[in-house]
Amino acid sequence: METLIIILALIAGIVAGVLITSTILKKAILKKSAQLLKDAEEKGEMLKKEKVLEAKEKYIQLKAEHENHFQEKNKELLKSENRIKQKEASLSQKFEELQRKQKETTAIKDNLTNQLEVINRRQSELDKAMKQQVEKLEAISGLSADQAKAQLVEALKEEARTEALIHTKDIVEEAKLTATMEAKKIVLETIQRTATEHAIENSVSVFNIENEEIKGRIIGREGRNIRALEALTGVEIVIDDSPDAILLSGFDPVRREIARLSLHKLVTDGRIHPARIEEVVSKTRKQIEQEIVETGKRTAIDLGIHGLHPELIRMIGKMKYRSSYGQNLLQHSKEVANLCATMAAELGLSPKKAKRAGLLHDIGKVPDNEPELPHAILGMKLAERYKEPADICNAIGAHHDEVEMESLIAPIVQVCDAISGARPGARREVVEAYIQRLNHLEELALSYPGVVKTYAIQAGRELRVIVGADKVSDEETNKISMDLSRKIQDEMTYPGQIKITVIRETRAVNFAK
Repeated sequence: METLIIILALIAGIVAGVLITSTILKKAILKKSAQLLKDAEEKGEMLKKEKVLEAKEKYIQLKAEHENHFQEKNKELLKSENRIKQKEASLSQKFEELQRKQKETTAIKDNLTNQLEVINRRQSELDKAMKQQVEKLEAISGLSADQAKAQLVEALKEEARTEALIHTKDIVEEAKLTATMEAKKIVLETIQRTATEHAIENSVSVFNIENEEIKGRIIGREGRNIRALEALTGVEIVIDDSPDAILLSGFDPVRREIARLSLHKLVTDGRIHPARIEEVVSKTRKQIEQEIVETGKRTAIDLGIHGLHPELIRMIGKMKYRSSYGQNLLQHSKEVANLCATMAAELGLSPKKAKRAGLLHDIGKVPDNEPELPHAILGMKLAERYKEPADICNAIGAHHDEVEMESLIAPIVQVCDAISGARPGARREVVEAYIQRLNHLEELALSYPGVVKTYAIQAGRELRVIVGADKVSDEETNKISMDLSRKIQDEMTYPGQIKITVIRETRAVNFAK
């Protein structure tokens, strides 16, 4: 029983302790909560004040920016208004000026109209007065105006005849006195201009051989080697009784040089047959082209001429294989260039320009395609195409008086060309006409479809036409030959007759692998 009471008392004590502790804790929590709430309210009030201040500062900043922007816009508007006012003032001034000029123009026009009326009236009065004077003169002389004019013309004719007879008599007497001297001068000039090797140098090259056996090897079985060589080079190979020599005939010196070098290589190598000939001729043609370019470059460097177009340099190199009136064209052009430079320096002009024009003055003699133009005009057009200066182009075109001289270099080139050539130039037309005739022959044949190559040989007495076997049949070759002969008869003038040979070759080529 006592134990139970103790347990109950213990439980009652524990419950009472718990209740007391709970009450104390509750009061402490309430006190803490009140303190926290107070602190939170104070902090919230502080944050509220800070945010209000920030908002006021932001508002002030935005207001200032807006005011600045508004001021700038106002300034721009003021500037625009000022510009518009200035333009309006300028337009008003121009309009007033235009009205003033229009009034002046109207006044001038009225004045001119009045003057024209006065002139017309005076012209009518003058015509009337002249007519009256003529009528008076006719009445006094008893002749009409036409009759008087006819009598005056007859009198002038008689007077002119008399003066002409007097001058003719004086000229004849002077000619008798100077006939011997003029005859000697003409003979000397003829001797200077005529050289027997001129035609040989322009149409024939000589290839020397060691023995007569080589001739047979060059001809080949049934002449196949010589035919292949002639067809590939466009040069006629003349093998006759001349000892240790073969003649290469053709008007194109580059073709003759290709044929000569090819023959030299074939004879040195010893293998002479159509396939080998074709290979050697192809390589030689490339070699000649390289030599032409190198010759042109070396010539330009030797003369101190820079900036030439590559095509002009190639044409200068081609001059090496062309002769002009018994004189090598490249040597002639170099000599003219040096003479021009010397003369220009003496006259106080540019020696470089004069030297350049002198070197290029005969460039029209060596184009790849030769149109129907004088070589001076053609050379001028080539120089213009390759961007040479205008004064140099004019000097090239005017050195034979085909165009008017427009620069001081032009007469220098003309004079130096005459000094170097030492000839009046009368034979120029004959030689060029001959070369143009041969070129025209080849061009006529090339105009036919299926024609691959054409060669004018034997000084234009024979034309060889090579056609493609895959384009032209055997029957068509005969037709081309006949049509071409008729066309040459109708369009060209030539001495003697021209033989037209059309060649059609069929090849079968295979490779053993």
